[in-house]
Amino acid sequence: MDNAAYLDVALRLANADLSEVDGLREALYDEPWWADRVRDEDLAALRPVADGLRRVLAAGVAADRVAVQRETNALLAAHPLRPQLSSGHSEKENWHVHVADPGQSPATEVAAAAAWGVAQGIVHYGLERWGRCAAEDCGKYFLDTSTNRAKRFCSPRCANRVHVAAFRSRRRD
Repeated sequence: MDNAAYLDVALRLANADLSEVDGLREALYDEPWWADRVRDEDLAALRPVADGLRRVLAAGVAADRVAVQRETNALLAAHPLRPQLSSGHSEKENWHVHVADPGQSPATEVAAAAAWGVAQGIVHYGLERWGRCAAEDCGKYFLDTSTNRAKRFCSPRCANRVHVAAFRSRRRD
């Protein structure tokens, strides 16, 4: 994985419904080596990580530099990187680096990856590109990588739903 993928993990974890293990598995859909192994204890361990990520992202949306730095550093301190080189998990070589010991619970590596990802996202994009979905019933966080920095919704689904509702409201009037 690379830093962009770790940032994606951080955003998915922050936006996940972590009321049960299936919500965590859904958030980790792109990482089956984690998703297939998560258990209730991983869910319990990752809930505070998700809370910390939401604090970082809320501070980023508010452009609160001090809070972003404080909350991100707290995540990095609580879930430090412990890089390990791997040649792959099968007979075929596939060199890569794990951010934590892959022999430990998935929560250990997910937490380190998410903390690193959000930190690298802040380094790369600054604070101007973080947002929270404008759909009243959503509130998910996102990173606006659009050219004109005009993104207001976390997904096309939310954007379409809001725009269709506004269109129907105008037609009724």
